[in-house]
Amino acid sequence: MRRLLGRLLVGILAASLVGLGLSAETIKLTVTARAVRGGVNSLLVQWLEDVVFPAFEKWMKEQGKDVEVEFIQFGGTDEALKEQYALDLKVGRGADIMGFDGFWIPEFDAAGLVKPLDEIVGPEVWEWEDWKYIPPSMREILGYKGKVYGLPLGTDVRVIFYRKDIFEKAGIIPAGSGIRWQPRSWEELLNTARYLKKVLPDVIPLQINAGTQMGEATTMQGWFMVLLGTGIHMYDFDSGKWYAKHPGILEALNFYKTVYIDEKLGDARTQLIPGARARTFELFRDGKIAMLVEGDWFWRSVLAPGSEWAVPNRNEVVDWAMMPAKEPGAGYRGQNFVTISGGTGFILNPNTKHPEEAWALMRFAFSREMQLEFQKLQPRIRARTDVPVTGDPVMSEMAKALLPLTTVRPMLPGYPKISYEAQLMTERVVAGVMTPEEAMEAYAEAIKEIVGPENVIEE
Repeated sequence: MRRLLGRLLVGILAASLVGLGLSAETIKLTVTARAVRGGVNSLLVQWLEDVVFPAFEKWMKEQGKDVEVEFIQFGGTDEALKEQYALDLKVGRGADIMGFDGFWIPEFDAAGLVKPLDEIVGPEVWEWEDWKYIPPSMREILGYKGKVYGLPLGTDVRVIFYRKDIFEKAGIIPAGSGIRWQPRSWEELLNTARYLKKVLPDVIPLQINAGTQMGEATTMQGWFMVLLGTGIHMYDFDSGKWYAKHPGILEALNFYKTVYIDEKLGDARTQLIPGARARTFELFRDGKIAMLVEGDWFWRSVLAPGSEWAVPNRNEVVDWAMMPAKEPGAGYRGQNFVTISGGTGFILNPNTKHPEEAWALMRFAFSREMQLEFQKLQPRIRARTDVPVTGDPVMSEMAKALLPLTTVRPMLPGYPKISYEAQLMTERVVAGVMTPEEAMEAYAEAIKEIVGPENVIEE
């Protein structure tokens, strides 16, 4: 009887607290992403844990809700995180808010593992007044078939990063001149690499991502950056078909063959070993790689203060150049230079027990005030039109020069599988196990199985 009375009193107290607008218990939210303090994406952790979470918890307390937020760090590869998400979501688990790459959405949607925001929270999602600052083009980063699954942190571009100190040592640019090196064709790029190999034999002249170990980084920072220089994309948006065989594919594969097999201007082994991408970061940091094709994330996160690959005097010894087409005017859409953009952000886990509070945290983190705080730590191209790139002239210059030239991946369910086949195709060439012709043939057969022979172009 005494125990029953105690339970009744607890129930009455809880009901009273709710009636007063107070929570009877602490609501615990979890957020995860590929980020580790002092490691990969360290500044993201710093922003969330030191700025966003304390401010959000205080804001919620003012509204009578006791909320605690925890960040779950993940230091593995993008592919490992994607696999973990798939496992968690299949069994109804995972963090309430998940850092997500936009190109995963179609695949996860097809498997029934993710849902649009308004299906998780309700139609009130669209009552958020700040949507007007996130244009449709930015919403599409975490969107699919007209539905919006999350909020994007922003977009990016890809360039050739080079060690200015190595170039000065080799005499390619005069020391202290402020002159920016810019190749106008593949041949100019390769000639620079050849000269570096001759005068500085202990330095790897050019590293461009290849192989399956680097996953999507190979497709975006490697394959696309070469293929677009031949005038084609992986996918023909007009016909709705994938390029399976094309002279441009052979030209791109032969570029890889020149760099890694014929002239050894890059180190093939570095592309093929486990932890390949981290190894390239380390070698670039240590001045052992002269040129590395990477996304602007490399500048604002990998080389930035606080990262394990930080270059203390980054602004003095690192510079960037646009990736040239094979020849002037021969690039995608007739361009002289090429790049491609992706984007990441955060989605709500459809299994969250606290959709209202999780959505409140997301929109709080993506408020102008919080995004401006993030810009202080890591200036980049943000999704909000009212959050400018400030405080970093390098990021501002990249955005101005390359956003007009960029393109995107096809947001289709078959893309991840085809992307893997492109990675495998480069690996076969770089490892020397297939000729470019053989590798293209194998790629063509694989993607015909993925999307059907009626959905490919063979020229």
